[in-house]
Amino acid sequence: MDFWNHIYTHFDPVAVNFGFLSVHWYGIMYVLALLSALWFAKFIIKKDSLAIDDKLIDSFFIWIEIGVILGARIGYILFYDPNTSYYLTHPWQIFNPFINGEFVGIRGMSYHGAIVGALIAALLFSRRHPGQIYPLLDLTGLAVPVGYIFGRIGNFLNQELVGRATDVPWGIFVDGVLRHPSQLYEALLEGVAVALLLYLYRAHKRFEGELFALYGILYGLARFIAEFYREPDAQLGYICCGWMSMGQLMSLLMTLFSIGMYLYIQKHSRKSQG
Repeated sequence: MDFWNHIYTHFDPVAVNFGFLSVHWYGIMYVLALLSALWFAKFIIKKDSLAIDDKLIDSFFIWIEIGVILGARIGYILFYDPNTSYYLTHPWQIFNPFINGEFVGIRGMSYHGAIVGALIAALLFSRRHPGQIYPLLDLTGLAVPVGYIFGRIGNFLNQELVGRATDVPWGIFVDGVLRHPSQLYEALLEGVAVALLLYLYRAHKRFEGELFALYGILYGLARFIAEFYREPDAQLGYICCGWMSMGQLMSLLMTLFSIGMYLYIQKHSRKSQG
């Protein structure tokens, strides 16, 4: 257990260093997240004999990924970054991977912003492919938590988004402080648990679009719980009631929005069938 407690002292977050360019494990995990989500979506299409063409799902996921990247970065700048005003007045710097001429990558992404970006991308995509939006969103709800597992493992390997101080025997030392491996808690709660629940429920869904709405509800609740073990963002701290983090506030809003979306889609679905 001692090796595990001090794993960060034995592990380099840089997988490959080319001198002029460093490839981090986080980047590799991010690519694996995208590929695994797409693979799982195609697995579900084949297993459940869904009437969704391979070309359509490939095109849809490209749109979604663009929305995710834009939404995640812009969401972070609006809600988490202390230099919001700078980026709003210098928008060309939002995706600048260089600092003082050194390549550092794009730092700072918001998952809740990514969801908003994905929804906007899905709505724009639906204009080109009317009648397909809800089945595609359900497929997204099934696939995203699978990819999310790799994303949170990437956070763990990158030694970021660390947990709160603890005395549990499986804690990880970060800068001399024993902390919860909260990134792995999130991988299990928001990734494995949500993916498994939706996978088992999919055969019982009552209307198209239900799985995506349920994903939003389940993720919001899982993230709200997991945030109790995650250190609040240093630049924000607790923003409400002396204990609620920005992540918890956003997760609560996401849960409420998803409940509203569930009711809206359900009502709309019944009208279209009746």
